[in-house]
Amino acid sequence: MKVLVPVKRVIDYNVKVRVKADGSGVDLANVKMSMNPFDEIAVEQAIRLKEAGKAEEVIVVSIGVKQSQETLRTALAMGADRAILIEATDNVQTDIEPLAVAKLLKAVVDAEQPGLVLCGKQAIDNDMNATGQMLSALLGWSQATFASELDIEGADALVTREVDSGMQTIRVKMPAVVTVDLRLNEPRYASLPNIMKAKKKPLEEKTPADYGVDVTPRLTVVKTTEPAGRKAGVKVASVDELIAKLKDEAGVL
Repeated sequence: MKVLVPVKRVIDYNVKVRVKADGSGVDLANVKMSMNPFDEIAVEQAIRLKEAGKAEEVIVVSIGVKQSQETLRTALAMGADRAILIEATDNVQTDIEPLAVAKLLKAVVDAEQPGLVLCGKQAIDNDMNATGQMLSALLGWSQATFASELDIEGADALVTREVDSGMQTIRVKMPAVVTVDLRLNEPRYASLPNIMKAKKKPLEEKTPADYGVDVTPRLTVVKTTEPAGRKAGVKVASVDELIAKLKDEAGVL
């Protein structure tokens, strides 16, 4: 079985994001970029499935700018077998929308015929949480979201996921699309020898035109602003005063 893992190049989670002075977007100049943390967990899980003998090949794919090669090389250094880069834009400020990404991933799935697609549940830059679900719908495959545990049992995937009332375990028929949560595993660090070996692993470069997909944006970003600062809290002397403030000042009761 092949496992396909989409990975995205995002601002490193340790970096404080700053908005451009003109409000046209996020400042990416000289900013450290890295693999989306949820995608890193998906790569780790795919490699673990291969190490357990439940997968034969791990393929990683990234859609975006040419610099996403660095992200793919990181995944290859972790243990993925080969990579596909779909260069969909030459502008680092352009974020390919989830539907376009899902259409491109469907085309890759049609070509590669994996038994399982492992995605991060969302990207930390736009927090869309939509690509995995859209891909499942386009493929007509089973889906399981927010996986905190994953096991393969024959032709089924056994997925434990968090819900409002606790933990839910579901069984889905494969092929399937599974989106992963932070609690699934702890990704490994790539060793220096593996980083060197990753440079020789196959990395195929494609364009959206190769798959017949139009990635023209359907949405326009009007303005980007910093979130409002949090106001200082207020101490109250009694429950009655708290209720009065919630009702009269906060307007939540």
